[in-house]
Amino acid sequence: MCLAASLNSGCGSAPENKPFSRAENGRILINGKPCYFLGANLWYAPILASTGEGGDRTRLARELDSLAACGITNLRVLVGAEGDAGVTAKIEPILQYAPGQYDDRLLDGLDYLLAQLGQRGMQAVLYLNNSWEWSGGYSQYLAWSGEGKAPIPCVDGYETYTDYVSRFIPNMRARELFENHVRFIVGRTNRYTGLKYTEDPAIFSWQICNEPRPFGTANHEAFAEWIAQTARLIRSLDPNHMISTGSEGFYGCESNLELAERIHAIPEIAYVNLHIWPSNWRWVDRNALAEGLENAKEMTRKYIDMHLEIGRRLNKPVIIEEFGFPRDSFQFARNTPTTLRDAYYTEILDRLVESKRSGGVLAGANFWAWGGEARPEHLYWERGDDYCGDPAQEQQGLYSVFNNDSTVGLIRRTNQLLE
Repeated sequence: MCLAASLNSGCGSAPENKPFSRAENGRILINGKPCYFLGANLWYAPILASTGEGGDRTRLARELDSLAACGITNLRVLVGAEGDAGVTAKIEPILQYAPGQYDDRLLDGLDYLLAQLGQRGMQAVLYLNNSWEWSGGYSQYLAWSGEGKAPIPCVDGYETYTDYVSRFIPNMRARELFENHVRFIVGRTNRYTGLKYTEDPAIFSWQICNEPRPFGTANHEAFAEWIAQTARLIRSLDPNHMISTGSEGFYGCESNLELAERIHAIPEIAYVNLHIWPSNWRWVDRNALAEGLENAKEMTRKYIDMHLEIGRRLNKPVIIEEFGFPRDSFQFARNTPTTLRDAYYTEILDRLVESKRSGGVLAGANFWAWGGEARPEHLYWERGDDYCGDPAQEQQGLYSVFNNDSTVGLIRRTNQLLE
């Protein structure tokens, strides 16, 4: 497993005498040796780490310690949300509330989180943008660029939303605003450690976007160019850390496998990404989860295989940075069994363990997502509720792994095998 013991070790992409993770010959290396890890998504960690609304540093410490006890050292984290508060299906509080204007309490939270990760030998994948509405992202940069009010999928319809965000890739002003955000965050210095972000081994990689999509075949060429341009920008600012796309892979590239390979072939991109969502992609009927489990597993095997082929062709490691399966009977409460989810997780975790045994290119996986000790009070997140793994647009508890779930034992056992 990829376990960083201190600020002088870590999983990374710089010269071997520096404490950064790196990708080389289809492997993620730590101290010159291949490492394989099972990590978690913890998008809300900087909010918990803040001193403002939603902040709870004592809970953050407990959650990080619980994750560490499961052998988890790799966390995938959202840098922060953009735009207005009080928007349906959008997380709060907001980091960037106007172009170039930031809530300092959340910046402080990001600093504090990285300091806490460094103390525990943990690392974060930091994603800087989002193609989906739940944190602003594409749609907010478009709204700031004069494209009108951003639609909300659950209110205005999915097609209305995708038509709107299809304008992001060709909109140079929206892209410029995002680039300014990249420069600001990557160029930051941590007020707790005194380390420049570019020199912090607690960062595993910079990630361009959560599930970046071109949103239309007319944008495919420009989408690849945008990924490359952003990767070059990050590399110009930071010579040390790995850079990743955040892509779902084949489906994130709108069923264009050549495009998926093309964006991961970019020299500055360190590893191949994919996400896997059997329920969202209708590999399984939410009303018949047990009956559809085997089909979900078979489709998952095929989806992983096509991306492993890309990894082998490019000689780059592959990381499954999101995967999830609903709780039994498509229920959401903490005490709902997770028998089917555990069976589905086993399909992916066994592949990861086998990859370690055989020295394969599948280097890691981050489940979606850690809910820990959260106790959701409403079906959909409302201001004042606990944060759990499911963002504001999803039923609270649907994909979350709570600390009393049987899934936790499976995660712990897998990481023991990866150590």
